[in-house]
Amino acid sequence: MPASAKGKLIEVWFQDEARVGQKGGHAYIWAKRGSRPAMVRDNRHDYAYVYGAICPAHRKGAAVILPAANTEGMNEHLKEISAQVAPGAHAVLVCDGAGWHQKGKQLRVPDNITLVQLPPYAPELNPVEIVWEYLRANKLCRLVWNSYEEIVQACKEAWNFLINDPDRIASIGSRDWAYVNV
Repeated sequence: MPASAKGKLIEVWFQDEARVGQKGGHAYIWAKRGSRPAMVRDNRHDYAYVYGAICPAHRKGAAVILPAANTEGMNEHLKEISAQVAPGAHAVLVCDGAGWHQKGKQLRVPDNITLVQLPPYAPELNPVEIVWEYLRANKLCRLVWNSYEEIVQACKEAWNFLINDPDRIASIGSRDWAYVNV
């Protein structure tokens, strides 16, 4: 933790990216045993990437939707998270080891954020993985989009559905091991 965070409120955030697009998957749905409900599946290949982060303790989230997953997109997402961190607070951002999460010359981490990497091959430690599963099952499946703009709009609506339910953010994102005791 940088010296600049000393004495400040610490917010624990979790971050990840999800690809949403025309070649989607199927979700499990309730249906009469033995029946095969009709589902749509698009075979085109247009995608958007949702960079999402949640802070379960403070029941808030931050996201950007972009056409690619890369360092430039991560920089935009870090700016958005930084703007959502409470004034005078410092964020610990837990993320996976994707190449665009690596500290270096191109990644610009705001002063009010410290990155903490999860161990390799441990997606179960990141509650945002559950957010993606939840949104795909409830808001982003059984749909066919005709354009990139429609995909982006669906992603916005799904993310807004999540952040407008702060209790759900806390429920999905809270982890016993992720707390600050000062």
